[in-house]
Parts: sequence; structure tokens; C-alpha cells
Amino acid sequence: MESPVDQRVSPVRVAVVQFEPRVGVENLEANALAVEQRLTAAADAGAGLIVLPELATTGYVFETREEAYAHAESVPDGPTVESFARIAAARNVYIVGCVAELDGVTLYDTAVLVGPDGYIGRYRKTHLWNTEKLWFTPGNEGFPVFDTKLGRIGLLVCWDIWFPETARIVAQLGADIICIPTGWVWTPPPLYDASGVCMAAYLTMTAAHANNVFIATADRIGQERGAGFMGNSLIAGTNGWPIGRIAGPDEDTIVYADLDLTAARTAPIWNQLNDLHRDRRTDLYDQLLGYTGRAPLPR
Repeated sequence: MESPVDQRVSPVRVAVVQFEPRVGVENLEANALAVEQRLTAAADAGAGLIVLPELATTGYVFETREEAYAHAESVPDGPTVESFARIAAARNVYIVGCVAELDGVTLYDTAVLVGPDGYIGRYRKTHLWNTEKLWFTPGNEGFPVFDTKLGRIGLLVCWDIWFPETARIVAQLGADIICIPTGWVWTPPPLYDASGVCMAAYLTMTAAHANNVFIATADRIGQERGAGFMGNSLIAGTNGWPIGRIAGPDEDTIVYADLDLTAARTAPIWNQLNDLHRDRRTDLYDQLLGYTGRAPLPR
């Protein structure tokens, strides 16, 4: 009799990287080296899809617009995306990273997806947190979902997960997994429950459960210019529960999960009478909640 692993049609090991980057142009080289070391470690451990924290090569807490510009680069021909592409090609992996993107004179907080064949696409963060609004412009390209050899990959960034519309739309656009670089900062207390899990981790699990989609969130740790970061990186299954463990608040670590990625396409079918997509009352509300960026794609 075949085991469940033998029956997988889209097997992939997903890795979410958690560490402490440091802001400042003087730290760019060290951050890039730290990222490359962790990408290499994840690939050595068999990962095929690796997610990095938000702004992992630049640090997060800029103090002035001038400083934000000093950390920014173009996409896809900037040095960070080119580095991701080089590693992805050499190790036959897919990488989700996040950079301060410079487009003309406009800055975006941008997630990028690269694979063994190079740059695939980007997502510009839709919902900006706190002082991000002083230098970044809200995303203007909608919610992309990218077809890859692994399956369909959707992207969000950090604060986006607080808005249930984002994961709903990306799931309705056909994503098998949503990859989310994050820099979850300290929220109103209590920061963690008794088990050491923060609210953002629960929001991730809730979004995965409510949409029956895999979600991989990679957070950072440490403190930077008065901002504290939550950790708690995790990979949620289509049922919402973490696969494996949730990273601790202060761990420099990589969390892994072995997934059958396109199993997300049948996950919404719960029983003979309940199907998440079929049960939605699209006679009362629009299937894509008014989003017009592209047509829905059934999973």
C-alpha cells in the first residue's frame, strides 16, 4: 500500500527563514552574506521554496526619506534580486524575498519571486504600516499569482495579513500557497499568549484555515531603533494548523514543512455537502470582493 508521501503529486519542502538583519548602508554587505548563508543552508536541507523576512537585506526602520532611498534598488535588475536569481539557479530553488524597490523616484516595499530560470515577478505591498507611509507608496499592481513548476504562488507582505480581503483575493485567484515576508513589530500587549505565540501568527493560521490555502510567513527577530520584532515564523497547512513548529520569538532559525502543494486545490471540499468555494454567497457579494485586477481561477 502506498504511503501518503508516495501519493503526493506536487511535493516540495518549504523553508521560512528567521534571523536579525540590521538597518544602515554600512550593514548591507553583512545582511546580504547572512541571507546567502541561510538560503544555502535551506537548500542543503532540501528546501525547494524558501521565504525570507521583510527587507531582509536592508533592515526595516528607516529614519528619513534620504536613508530609505540609500537602501533602495531597482527590480529586477538590482543587486539583491540578481543575487537571489544566481542562488536559485545554482541550487534549483525558488526564493521569495523583499526589497526596498526604487522605480524612478518612487519607493515600494516589494516582495519578489525568483526561480531556477530567473526572476518571475513582484508584489508591491498594499497596506503600509506606520512610518512606511512616509517613504513607500502603496502597491499599484494588484495581487499577482504566479504559475511555477511547483504550483501557483501568491505573495503578500507583513501588515497585509491583518486584512482578510488580501488572502481571500489571492486564494480566489488560484494560489496554492501564499508566501509572506514579514517584519511583525510589537503590537498592543500582551505580545504573546501563554504558549509564546503572537496574534500575527494566529492571523496567519486563520487566513490559511478560512481559505484552505498553505501560507508561509517568514518574520525577523531582534530590536531596531526602538522597534521590537515578534519572530513566530511558521508554515500553516490548508486546515490552518502549523505544519511542524512555530519559531520562537528570539530564535535565529529556519522552519521547514514538507507539502503536497497542489493539494490546496481540493482542500476546500470538506464533505459531500460543503465546499468552501461553492458555499460562498456570490449572489450577495462579488466573488473577488470588487477586485478587478484579473479573473478568478478555481483551485
